[in-house]
Amino acid sequence: MSVKYGILTLLSLQRFHGYELKLELDSLLGMKGKINPGQIYTTLDRLIRDQLVSSAGLDDQERKQFEIKPKGTDELEKWLVEPVPYHSTKEDFFFKWNCARKMHFNQEEKMLTQQKEVIIKEVMELTSLKTELLLQGDETKYLLITGVLLHLEANLNWIIQVENRNR
Repeated sequence: MSVKYGILTLLSLQRFHGYELKLELDSLLGMKGKINPGQIYTTLDRLIRDQLVSSAGLDDQERKQFEIKPKGTDELEKWLVEPVPYHSTKEDFFFKWNCARKMHFNQEEKMLTQQKEVIIKEVMELTSLKTELLLQGDETKYLLITGVLLHLEANLNWIIQVENRNR
């Protein structure tokens, strides 16, 4: 999960101050966890330094507002369409997908297709390895690979369900 891209997602929708960003990020994360407020301000400092975000002045309660810059929008969109490697777990892709849904990202279908391709490639490679391990009599690794394949299958089925709901 990336605080950086969560902040960019939220700022692509509207201006926020730091505490609002914390509440919205907690909402994006769902049951996965809560964000430390200090992490938000440290990330905002880096985003400003990298010219992805700027300060938009103060709101009516004297709280510093932030807004996304065009370079930040480009960075966010590039991240959204980049597939998540399987070893990073489905939760990372779920977070990215949740960000895309929140901002009504117009390339959601591309995200899902690319993620499916990554999973299918991994399934093919692991299926080949599983066969080799069976022939070698390495039952422990064979069973571990079998477990990973079951997780991949579940992830693939989840993406197909999302795609079917979008039609």
